[in-house]
Amino acid sequence: MSINLLETVQQSLGYPAVQKIDPNTQQVVTGEKTPAEDKFSQAAIPAVLAGLYVYVQSDEGATAFLKNDNSPDWTSRIFNENKDKAVQTIAAYAYRTNDYTIEKMNAIAVEAVKQVKEHLPAAAAIKAVQTFFSDQRNNILLHLPADLQIGELLHDNNLDDNTNKMEGGLSSLMQSIGGIFSASGTVDNASKL
Repeated sequence: MSINLLETVQQSLGYPAVQKIDPNTQQVVTGEKTPAEDKFSQAAIPAVLAGLYVYVQSDEGATAFLKNDNSPDWTSRIFNENKDKAVQTIAAYAYRTNDYTIEKMNAIAVEAVKQVKEHLPAAAAIKAVQTFFSDQRNNILLHLPADLQIGELLHDNNLDDNTNKMEGGLSSLMQSIGGIFSASGTVDNASKL
């Protein structure tokens, strides 16, 4: 069963809907400014999910994800040495305190882990969790505000590339090809072309 992880986490935690980002203007697609009360969900949910995506692409990260010990400190795992910078960036974007931001980012990650595990097979392996997040990548990036520069904090500048926020037949094809080559196990994935 396929889910939209971003939307599922947003709804489960009762946050306002997260809007798509226009690839040309790098602003919310609605044409309206994002209300202050919605800015936190607009920043934190896609940032945390992008962080989880990057985290599980390594076999060590995927293994830790699957063997989660119910630790609530996912922000430290995801952003490592850039944790404080990520929290400060999202807090500033959303006009929140750092304490509020880190607490809520960890809650978002815990909910995401829970949702993913509910949708993976019981005996899921590393490849299953990596594939799950690879399948979610484009949707996550369509909602990730460029102002946050999360890709830089996660050491994956491709996340901040505005071409990841484009939709349509050709864009989807190019993103799929890029996803195949950026996923772990490139040689195995190349045969899917």
